[in-house]
Amino acid sequence: MSAIRFVIRLGYAPVFFVGFLWAAVGLTEWNVQPWALWLLLGLALVVSFTAERLAPYEPVWNRPHGDRGRDVAHAIVNEVSIAVSVLALPLISGLIPDFGVWPSDWPLWGQLAVAILVADLGITLAHYASHRLPALWPLHAVHHSVERMYGFNGLLKHPLHQAIELTAGTAPLVLLGMPQDVAWLVAFAVAIQLILQHSNVDMRIGPLVYVWAVAPAHRHHHLASQTEGDVNFGLFTSVWDHWLGTFRSGRATPRAGEIGVSDQPDYPRHYLGQLVEPFRRRA
Repeated sequence: MSAIRFVIRLGYAPVFFVGFLWAAVGLTEWNVQPWALWLLLGLALVVSFTAERLAPYEPVWNRPHGDRGRDVAHAIVNEVSIAVSVLALPLISGLIPDFGVWPSDWPLWGQLAVAILVADLGITLAHYASHRLPALWPLHAVHHSVERMYGFNGLLKHPLHQAIELTAGTAPLVLLGMPQDVAWLVAFAVAIQLILQHSNVDMRIGPLVYVWAVAPAHRHHHLASQTEGDVNFGLFTSVWDHWLGTFRSGRATPRAGEIGVSDQPDYPRHYLGQLVEPFRRRA
């Protein structure tokens, strides 16, 4: 094993997560315009693509499966919708009572940590419900239709399902009085975490696999099985999976050909088809 591959396997996940969040907090503290965070997200994707080629978990997943244009469309639509939601936050906040409980006197990184933990609970429960409720699964199945796992397709979601998860994760934060600068950081942190969750980097995180919901744990969730894949719902942490009894770990993580939607092997691959698919009537 080359020295570069060895270093990436051990250091990529923590350096990627901490490094990009540290940079985002720094930019926000320097009052840089929020659009700079999307430039930083672009840099994160470049780093992700590079690491996946230097130390791949599954080399075949680095090759396009006719999914490039679709994945770009999903990412643009979903990230723009998140940006619009954050821009609308002052208007939304003005319509609800201000309970004055947000820890605004805390350092910005402390406020972000609180926001991540609260959002993690809401989004994890919404994700869990999406596998249990027949009305939600068709929307969530779009995300499970991927035929390979790589960082960029962590941003692949049906817009309506993203709205459900976004509401579940941020509604408590809005009620607590979360300011707009923290909202921008939470949106950025979610994108960074989704990239790590679906990364094709052969990362090794040791005991952290039991608490940190990145690729070594999350790959189990994408198994093309309605039973074996109903595990590891957490976004940032696996804390709530332990509570729900849905945590799974082990060496036998999925490989090529083992992920997808088990009962729909012919799931649409193009963007518009995936938008319509949840609403098709089935016998």
